[in-house]
Amino acid sequence: MAGKTSVPQLEQRIQCIKFTIFCLNAIIWLLGSSMFGLCMWLRMDPDFQEWVAFLEIYEFYIGIYILLAASIFIVIITFIGCGVALMEHILGLYVYVGLQLLSYVLGLAGTAVLLDYSTYDSNIQPLIRRSMTSLINNYYDQRSTYILQLIQESIGCCGADGPMDYITLRKPLPTECRNTVTGNAFFYGCVEEISWFLEGRSGWLAGLSLGLCMLHIIIAALSLALIRAIKKEEQSVTFKH
Repeated sequence: MAGKTSVPQLEQRIQCIKFTIFCLNAIIWLLGSSMFGLCMWLRMDPDFQEWVAFLEIYEFYIGIYILLAASIFIVIITFIGCGVALMEHILGLYVYVGLQLLSYVLGLAGTAVLLDYSTYDSNIQPLIRRSMTSLINNYYDQRSTYILQLIQESIGCCGADGPMDYITLRKPLPTECRNTVTGNAFFYGCVEEISWFLEGRSGWLAGLSLGLCMLHIIIAALSLALIRAIKKEEQSVTFKH
């Protein structure tokens, strides 16, 4: 009697796992598309591109490129996952598990690189400091003056690490380094302010990527559970006959 009821129970379990995989693939497709759109916005925003070019912090884009490639990969494999789950193709499901693990690695690596070049006290700060110091040293150059004025007025900062940078480099303290209301010099340097600005931009993308990484592990585990259930069903049918 147990043999007669095992096959319907396994079939029910298989259908339940397949439905869950389809639903998770739909969610992953939406999140992957959102990550693609966010990566494209961060890369193509003209105002942001101007800031990156002015400060020569192109390293910020490395993590975005990795996550952009990962998002395209993720969107594609969601269709593969739905197909192999629907056909109950065991080899295809093993391949799909491997692709999910690869997506997990890509997402984790991209997020790590992005955060390493976009957050406070990260590798982006020495690069910003180098660029700001170079601009202050060339203060009388028209282009350098324009860039310093744009940055310092836009985010309310002064020098690389504060007003002392101008004094140390024997340059006059510009008016854009002062608060227009109080007349006092801005306390924070542009290295800290720009780091916080970049962190605000990259935080949403990093959170989205880490959320997708969690879903990759869940759907990989479900795919392995589906493989196991399919194998058990095949064995039950064989023993029955």
